[in-house]
Amino acid sequence: MHKPGWKDEYTDQLVQALVNIENEDEGYRLLDDLCTISEIKAMSQRLEVARMLNEKHTYTDIAEQTGASTATISRVKRYLYYGAQGYQVALKRLRGRIDS
Repeated sequence: MHKPGWKDEYTDQLVQALVNIENEDEGYRLLDDLCTISEIKAMSQRLEVARMLNEKHTYTDIAEQTGASTATISRVKRYLYYGAQGYQVALKRLRGRIDS
């Protein structure tokens, strides 16, 4: 199990809240209460960047389609390939839901 250096009782609580979401409506409700619109948009943009990098899109294509800066794309790429594998797990599960 991955244990990041920022793990504490509050982040444990957040992760438990996330993993106990039962449907999309609950997910939207929690995000709406927990995050600003800018934070939600930034996180969703990074996930899309990760998806596009995983599918071998170019930086130019990703920047044009998502509006992400090359710095954001580079940061996502670093975590996509050298991070805690969170992007890979999420993308694999999303692909499974979409393919179904």
